[in-house]
Amino acid sequence: MRIAYYRVSTLDQSVEAQRVAMGGSFDREFTDEGVSGGVMAAERPGFAKLLEQVRSGDVVHVYAVDRLGRDALDIQTTVRRLIDMGVTVNVKDLGPIVEGVGELILAVLAQVAQMERRRIAERTAAGRAAARKSLAETGRTHRGKASLGRPVARDAGAVAAWRQQNHASIADTARQFKLSTATVKRYCASSGSPA
Repeated sequence: MRIAYYRVSTLDQSVEAQRVAMGGSFDREFTDEGVSGGVMAAERPGFAKLLEQVRSGDVVHVYAVDRLGRDALDIQTTVRRLIDMGVTVNVKDLGPIVEGVGELILAVLAQVAQMERRRIAERTAAGRAAARKSLAETGRTHRGKASLGRPVARDAGAVAAWRQQNHASIADTARQFKLSTATVKRYCASSGSPA
């Protein structure tokens, strides 16, 4: 049986894009959407179901090595577990992983993926530090933004004041200012007016 496993943790990732890239038309599909790569594979709801239902002779297809676990050790443990069950693991652009050389290649790639995650975390932390420093020195981040947080859509005080003056509901205020209800609630809470 051809089985696909997808894990997407952010909005810019797509299960459909992974499905198309892997050739589609799978007999079974398991998905973990919004699940961080920092979660052990066996602890992800979709992957846990896959482990319960996969059988000897099945082929599990994944988009990338890092979809198989949290770190290099988890990836190797997951693949070993599947191979011991008689399951073939097929990684896009790498092919089937089998005992011996395939596992060795996978171990190296898992280490590379783990190093890349560390480098991304380091670059992100360095970018935040540079933004904080520039913001403190110039009032703008190193990218020219006025703050580190979300951009301000409207003046929070004005939104809260309009709502209070018009005895408007959260939903009516959101429509008036073309904001989400969550933003209106946040603005009202920050200005001290009741939500």
